[in-house]
Amino acid sequence: MTTYETLSAARGDLPAESAFCAESLSRTLLAAVSGAPGDWAHRTPLLGRHGQLPAERRREELAREAYAEAVPHEVAAQLDAEAVAEWVVGHYQASTYPSVLLGSPHGAAAHLAVALGAAWLPTSIPVTVSWPGGSAGNWPGALAWGAGLAATISDRNPSVTVRQVHDPMADGPLCGATVRLHLRWHALPAAYEKFLRTRIAPGGCTLLMRDLRAWPVVSVSRRYAFQIGSPVTGVRPEAYRADNWEFRHMLDELGALTWVAPDPATPPRYAERSGEPALGVDLNKIGRTSYRVLYARPEILSAGVADLLRKWRHQERDRCVVECGRLLDPWQARSAGLIPYWCESASSTAVDAAEWWLGGSPSFDSVTVLPGPPGYDGDRVASLGQWRSVASFGREHEPVDRVAASRYPTLPLATRHATRMLAGAGERPQPPVMTMTYALSRLHLSGGSSGLLVS
Repeated sequence: MTTYETLSAARGDLPAESAFCAESLSRTLLAAVSGAPGDWAHRTPLLGRHGQLPAERRREELAREAYAEAVPHEVAAQLDAEAVAEWVVGHYQASTYPSVLLGSPHGAAAHLAVALGAAWLPTSIPVTVSWPGGSAGNWPGALAWGAGLAATISDRNPSVTVRQVHDPMADGPLCGATVRLHLRWHALPAAYEKFLRTRIAPGGCTLLMRDLRAWPVVSVSRRYAFQIGSPVTGVRPEAYRADNWEFRHMLDELGALTWVAPDPATPPRYAERSGEPALGVDLNKIGRTSYRVLYARPEILSAGVADLLRKWRHQERDRCVVECGRLLDPWQARSAGLIPYWCESASSTAVDAAEWWLGGSPSFDSVTVLPGPPGYDGDRVASLGQWRSVASFGREHEPVDRVAASRYPTLPLATRHATRMLAGAGERPQPPVMTMTYALSRLHLSGGSSGLLVS
């Protein structure tokens, strides 16, 4: 038993709010779209803490806090996915909504939901559970531990499957103290079904948005699967090998003595953010018109929604904000009249895509950038110079935010920082609520040739 494990204890019952991972993008989007962030928005992510400590001491402190804040493994069997669904829909207070968006977590989906006056509902629950005796380099041990947790969770929750992600690159020391599970609904939870039947205005509809990226996935059982790494990091699966010097260096820094090479023949399946395809069948049964937007790369949806919102606003001053990860605020961007382009991560691949989009678009008066520190460094992380290059696409040069720059790339910021930064952009007259018909027609027109499927 490690030192940090002795400082944690089971917390008795498991409230729905405690089950939903505070570090997840889904939690950020739910709070952002519903307009109910509360104190949570001020929360500094785990990897953003203790930046003043020496490296080894900092890793110990981060592991200790991750273990303490995770769902205690002793009570993981109490996790109630239906109760979490009730907690999710409880964020929305209006009597009716013109439409409801569901699906993969994506910042552009949040901006689209706000423009449509819609609610946004996640189709999976990210959960982080404590892992006593864990090690970032011991992915076979993580799989064995996760399989046991998945079995107990599945027994109580027949409507979900469990996808585990073990990612030392993205999670650093947290990866040795906790395991990350995605509980993915393959059937609509009762709270969602009731919400869709009773809270959508007459003539309203649902829109399912799915990320179709694939990744090597080990299918352990019918309802539990495991993957090493994630496409979110912007690297290829083969990067998670000890003969990749950058990954080897990262493992050494985490104190991982061994790393078993993943089987290169592991077949690809939809990655963790995709959700379960079967959920779309249930949407067709609730008596509402249902549409789908499918994308093979996140930047396709980011560009499509940004183009859509730019066409909708028709402003004299054309200003853009390039957001990153959890650093976004769709309501503040709308209030300020900013056209949002969302980067999934701070990977050089994601930022390259933002540059390509800006380069192929009519010039903006200004481009504000929110370079979200990923919590780690490496050759595949965009440099501050690349973020400055993004900002230079505006006719009026805007410097990169000094707070974000001072913490980049190793110390992630609280989501509230995006709100504070965008609040300085002022307010603009607001356009009317967008109709779903208009949104889908424009997305089909602008994204059809680049791989955005609208149906």
